[in-house]
Amino acid sequence: MNDNNLLEKVVALAKRRGFIFPGSEIYGGLAGTWDYGPMGVEFKNNLKRLWWKDIVYHRDDMVGIDAAIMMNPKAWEASGHVEAFTDPLVECKVCHKRFRADHMFELLEAIHRKSTRAGAISLTDKQKDMLLCEKKPGEHELKDFTEPKNFNLLVKAYLGIIEGQQSEIFLRGEITNGVHVNFRNVVDSTRVKIPFGIAQMGKAFRNEITPGNFIYRSREFEQMETQFYIKPNDEEGEKWFEYWKKDRMDWYLSLGIKPDNIRFRDHEDKERAHYARLATDIEYNTPWGWQEIMGIHHRGDWDLSRHGKFSGKNMTYKDSITGEEFIPWDIETSAGVDRSILFLLFDAYTEDEKRVYLKLNPKIAPIKAAVFPLLGNKPELIDLAKKIYRDLQEKIDGKIAWDDRGNIGKRYLYQDEIGTPFCITVDFQSLEDQTVTVRDRDSMKQERVKIEDLYLKLQKYLL
Repeated sequence: MNDNNLLEKVVALAKRRGFIFPGSEIYGGLAGTWDYGPMGVEFKNNLKRLWWKDIVYHRDDMVGIDAAIMMNPKAWEASGHVEAFTDPLVECKVCHKRFRADHMFELLEAIHRKSTRAGAISLTDKQKDMLLCEKKPGEHELKDFTEPKNFNLLVKAYLGIIEGQQSEIFLRGEITNGVHVNFRNVVDSTRVKIPFGIAQMGKAFRNEITPGNFIYRSREFEQMETQFYIKPNDEEGEKWFEYWKKDRMDWYLSLGIKPDNIRFRDHEDKERAHYARLATDIEYNTPWGWQEIMGIHHRGDWDLSRHGKFSGKNMTYKDSITGEEFIPWDIETSAGVDRSILFLLFDAYTEDEKRVYLKLNPKIAPIKAAVFPLLGNKPELIDLAKKIYRDLQEKIDGKIAWDDRGNIGKRYLYQDEIGTPFCITVDFQSLEDQTVTVRDRDSMKQERVKIEDLYLKLQKYLL
């Protein structure tokens, strides 16, 4: 990324134009939580609909579920989250703030680099926050921090009506578990056959030590995941792992992300999750470096075997043709909805000498088209524009906007800034020949289109 201020610009636009607001802002906020505004919720829903359409509707080997957020605590013991879902935590002895140990070590390394050679230090928000703790700039040392302690990321909750007699549970730290515990139910209630997958979208919660970089790392977030079950052999595992890597990369590219801003990064052995036979991330080139947008993991039979052991239930699959019985292996794809939105905003943010605009793919733009009467005080223009507006509302799969405020130039600039791909203006010529002006967001070019052809023209681009 060439623009060092891109994050700040996107954060400002997101609030100004109703994409994303700080959570509970009027009460001083709640760190790591965000509220999606009128533009943001449309953007988010468009992205999720496209994902579901691509991953479930366009395939004959995938079904979907929507599992409960609250689960029996034993499910989290089986998955290893109670024992292993941790981050190392350190506390600054000067200001008593707490930080992730890896962030602290990165900060000290950056300060060391600065002291040994010229050049600016590139720091994350959390590392900059650490610098505010210092007695003197640049003097942080290991002795300023406590020894790292493991900190469990699961968020605790309590069920029960009598205080003191409530059961302790966890809000899910990821949505994976809800799929695996329903594996048997899905197989028994449908006609799926190996290989097949189960898709799910939903909220997850983590007791993050250091939420930051806007919606990149937060305590409440949403995921889009698939668990794809296959026969347990190495050849099948490698084949489907490579298949899903390419399939998911192609999907992100289809949304309009620039190829130079997205890449694969294979996990090294030391960083690979305990359950992963193979693991890679799809990463995006953010203003603060390459960051994960999606993980693809070959989980083997870890999940089904563990849930079978802890629940005492039979998690084997029987091939209806060969009679073979086995515990399937799982290839997982796991994407962050919020991270995807943030990176799409980064990629779309565009400035020139005349305006700021979001160059969003029309498929994910919050508003598909905006309809204007040239003047807001001429009933004949308003009536025709309203008729076109209502007709497009009925036909277009997505939000159509109406705007008759201020002059036409300001309306165009507003729609550009929220990423609306097309603006349709009804003027006096429209009353004479039943044509309207259609303005393209990116080129700002305008053309006359017959009202009767308007829907087909828009649908061509929106699809």
